[in-house]
Amino acid sequence: MKEIKYKDYTTDYPKWDKSMKTTHKILAPDMLPWHFMLLEKLFRLEGYDIEVLKNGGRKVIDEGLKHVHNDTCYPCLCVVGQYVDALKSGKYDLEHTALMITQTGGGCRASNYMPLIRKAIKNEFPSVPVVSVNFSGLEKGSSLDIGLKLFLKLAYTIFYGDSVMWCYNQTKPYEKLKGAADEARERAVNFIMDKFEHGGYRKYKRINAEIIKIFSDVERTNEKKVKVGIVGEIYVKYSGLGNNELEKFLLSENCEPVVPALIDFMLYCIVNVINDYKYYGHSKATAFAYGAVYKMVRRMQRNIIKQFEEDGTFAPVHNFEHLRACADKVLHQGVKMGEGWLIPAEMAALAETGVLNIVCAQPFGCLPNHIAGKGAIRTLKNLYPDENIVAVDYDPSATKVNQENRIKLMLATARENNAKAK
Repeated sequence: MKEIKYKDYTTDYPKWDKSMKTTHKILAPDMLPWHFMLLEKLFRLEGYDIEVLKNGGRKVIDEGLKHVHNDTCYPCLCVVGQYVDALKSGKYDLEHTALMITQTGGGCRASNYMPLIRKAIKNEFPSVPVVSVNFSGLEKGSSLDIGLKLFLKLAYTIFYGDSVMWCYNQTKPYEKLKGAADEARERAVNFIMDKFEHGGYRKYKRINAEIIKIFSDVERTNEKKVKVGIVGEIYVKYSGLGNNELEKFLLSENCEPVVPALIDFMLYCIVNVINDYKYYGHSKATAFAYGAVYKMVRRMQRNIIKQFEEDGTFAPVHNFEHLRACADKVLHQGVKMGEGWLIPAEMAALAETGVLNIVCAQPFGCLPNHIAGKGAIRTLKNLYPDENIVAVDYDPSATKVNQENRIKLMLATARENNAKAK
């Protein structure tokens, strides 16, 4: 490997440029498994050689601990651990490999992963650039160039990923033939990607209707199972590495996991920019532009909800305006750091749609999530006395057994409540 030395990882580091699109493999963390499986295929159609990492387990966490202080941010520790473990594996040409990370642009430490990643790889992998995907103007010298066309495609994949996740989780616990839900997921993903490859990806009503049909064709039992909502910090909410495969664990416990749609987090981010003008005097022009985007995305969401309601097979995804109304019962919408008001809003909306059992997942020490998540539980219990919430911390010192035992206690209460209700 060519010897390269960079003096300072904060100012002197390898930059990503457009020419690398044809020469470099890009490694992405397994942050949003349901959505990144579509994004990975989409980026490949766009000419990028991208791979979503699947390495996991304790060795990845231990690798992260070598480079990220355990008080910094557990999701960052997981991401860095995945990267370094992959780069050490010998599978990749280090002269032609890059790392990709998304940035929201908010005050959360998630927008500050770049220097931590660069610091972790600067000595052993000095030729590997870190590329940012963001829409906030961050990392201008080393960000992926995403034009309007690709941006729209990415937006559509969020909707489609949500629908696949939503239908799968309402099918898998009840499938009569083992593996039928997984086969349906594969058919749905192939159908979606065919539309991206050959045209028609914008016909979201037709595509969503087909996703619903594919899963509704799976034969299901009429069992009544405990439904368990999963809310919290976005990484540990969705990532199996971050939450010790929480969805799979709930399935193994004969439960139905209910994971809110990712588009709600995107709408939350959009609304926060609008609220910045309303509450904090930020740019009126920016708020106006984001307001137009909000109306467009909300129109799509309403149409998708209508499709779920008219079909009747699956419960519809949450209506975001209803989420906002739920938030107002618990926490002001000006509280927007991290996942802020979205966490209690989702817990309230789950309760109002019959999902009374909830795992509130947060990285240990994530202040916004502990306040907006764990700190809101008493208020939520006052509003919804039957709500059964367990707050679970995820960090490198917390054992999987301890986490699962806490969830099992919550499930024991849930089953007792179900038995009393019969």
